[in-house]
Amino acid sequence: MAAETASLLPSQAFPSQPTKITSIKTLAESPGLTSIPAAYTFTPDLHDQVTCVPEGSIPVIDYSLLISGAPDQRSKIVHELGRACQDWGFFMVINHGVPENLLSSILDGCKGFFDLPEEEKQEFKGNHVLDPIRSGTSFNVSVEKAFYWRDFLKVFVHPVFYSPTKPAGLSEISLEYSQRVREVARGLLKGISESLGLEGSYIDKALNLEQGKQIFIANLYPTCPQPELAMGIPPHSDHGLLTLLIQNGIGGLQIQQKGKWVNVGALPNSFLVNTGDHLEILSNGRYKSVMHRAMVNNKATRISIAMAHGPSLDSVVGPAAELLVSSKGKEPAAYAGMKYKDYLELQQSNKLDGKSCLDRVRIPAV
Repeated sequence: MAAETASLLPSQAFPSQPTKITSIKTLAESPGLTSIPAAYTFTPDLHDQVTCVPEGSIPVIDYSLLISGAPDQRSKIVHELGRACQDWGFFMVINHGVPENLLSSILDGCKGFFDLPEEEKQEFKGNHVLDPIRSGTSFNVSVEKAFYWRDFLKVFVHPVFYSPTKPAGLSEISLEYSQRVREVARGLLKGISESLGLEGSYIDKALNLEQGKQIFIANLYPTCPQPELAMGIPPHSDHGLLTLLIQNGIGGLQIQQKGKWVNVGALPNSFLVNTGDHLEILSNGRYKSVMHRAMVNNKATRISIAMAHGPSLDSVVGPAAELLVSSKGKEPAAYAGMKYKDYLELQQSNKLDGKSCLDRVRIPAV
């Protein structure tokens, strides 16, 4: 049954912003904290609804059948991938071949990073959205009126691999994890390419995925004394093609489906995968990037790791020409081409605001 709650809008009035934003972890661990500062407060939007979908409703893709199944099995999975991208913009991936102990190790490694003393994390804060290593809080505190209940670590891991030098062992684990997840993402994109009626290698070649940008994003959402007033990450869609996410067993991810917010629970040892803006652009709107957000709670700290996969920075992404011609005649392009680097910089330099970046390249229908 749908319940009124939780799309949160920034409060209208705030005291002056703090001169220095500390990590949300430090704030959350403050002795005797029973309420959150006004600068972190959002106002519930009572017109929004959160619902639970029946078990089994969210598409599940068996990756092993995609890469090594019999032809009829593989054909079925390709079709299911296309339907998931079209109807949901979201799916779960099972039997992906990434060892469970590696998933546990990378989550532990990221917890170790967030547990470092504040002055050590500051060594990796970065200054620009395209810096290869950035650690911080909220999303972009320089332009936000209200701050999110979240600390993050963002690292570029392909085509050049970077990693913080602390804590010990994180670099080695993140290298292996990044390589294994990248392999899964490229396998999925091959199937998605075929589901669009294109050659399996089309997306890989057209967007130069050999030099594709892969970004490792670790998120920490500490316990919050007033979770109904706070927001982990606001509603937004992702840049890039696919984002593969794991979490430490604590829920909080919600996706938008048919105008309602859906709580997402993950199957054990699975990836949660959402389609990005650039898959929507390339498919000329056949597949949609999904709106999603992260909620917080007052019981347990949530850690998630999102691995974003995009084109090469120099790729100009527009609708695939092959999809603009059909037996029905020429289909108008619904999006203008834009260099991926420019799009990435645009999104990361502004406030997170729904699909505002995608709207900038959308061509109005005539």
